[in-house]
Amino acid sequence: MKTATAYAPGHLTGCFEICDTALDPVMRGSRGAGVSITQGVYTKVSVEPSFQMEHAVKINRELQRDAIVSENIISKMLPMTKKPLRVVVEHTVETPLGAGFGSSGGGAITLALTLNETLDLGLSFIEAARIAHIAEIECKTGLGTVFAATVGGLGCLFKAGGPGIGMAIKYPRSKELSVVYLHFGPISTSRILTDPVMRARINEVGGGFVDRLSKDLNPDLFMQLARKFTENVGLVTPRLRQVLDGADKKGIPVAMAMFGEVAFSLTPSGEAKTVAKVFSKHAQGQKPVIVQVDDQAVRMI
Repeated sequence: MKTATAYAPGHLTGCFEICDTALDPVMRGSRGAGVSITQGVYTKVSVEPSFQMEHAVKINRELQRDAIVSENIISKMLPMTKKPLRVVVEHTVETPLGAGFGSSGGGAITLALTLNETLDLGLSFIEAARIAHIAEIECKTGLGTVFAATVGGLGCLFKAGGPGIGMAIKYPRSKELSVVYLHFGPISTSRILTDPVMRARINEVGGGFVDRLSKDLNPDLFMQLARKFTENVGLVTPRLRQVLDGADKKGIPVAMAMFGEVAFSLTPSGEAKTVAKVFSKHAQGQKPVIVQVDDQAVRMI
C-alpha cells in the first residue's frame, strides 16, 4: 500500500469579484482578498492493487456518497493510470463545513496533490493544483480558494485564474496576526454564485476593493473593506448583526466570512483575547475561536 498526506490551511474571504466568463475553466475564478488560518484540511490517500478500479471518500471518518468535488477530481485523475487500484481518500476538516472556511478548495488541492503522489502520475505542482481549481469551478463550490491555498497569509489575488495563471501578493507580516471568529452556521456557496442578484451585488464593489488592496495590502484596510463588502452583499443574519454591532461599539473591526454565517476579525495576535471577549457577549451559545494566521501555503506532510 502507498500513502500520502497533504495539508491546506483554512481560508476566510473578506471581499472578491467574480470572474467566471472565460471559456476555459482554468482561466475562470475570482479576484479577491482573504486570510489563511492554522485550522484547515488534511487529506490522506491510500492506494493498493485491486482486481478493479474502485475508490471511497471519507470526510471526518464518515463515508460520503456526494462529495462532489472529490469525486470530480478522482474522475479526472484515476484514468491517468492503467493499473486497477483501490483508492481510499480521507479528508479531515478542522473548520466548520460549508461556512466560508475554504474547506472545499482545501480538500480539492490536497486531494489532487496526494493522488498525484500515490498514483505516480508525475504531474507538476501547478498541473495538479489546476485540476483542483477546475473541479471547484465545475462544481460551483468556489472560485479562488484553491489559488489562495497556494499563497497563505493575508493575501490578495489581483489577477483571476487558476494556479500558474492568477497572480497574488501577500502581506509580509502575516505571522504577527491572529483571527478571531464566531461560527453560527453554513451558507450555500453554489446558491450564491448562481444567483444573478447576488452576483451583481458582489461585483458592484468587489473589483474596486481588490484594486485598492492590491496597491496597499494591510490588515486595517482589509478589514475596513471586508466590512463594507459585507454590508453591500446583504447576507447578514440577525445573529451576525448583534456581533457586528457589539464589535462596532468597542471599535473592533469585524466582517462576515464569504460565505458562511460567521463573524471574524483579523487582529494583532496580542489583541485576540480582547476581541474574543467582545464576541462572547453575543455568542448565543457558540464559542469564539482564536487561531493564528497561517503564513505557509498548502504542503505535503
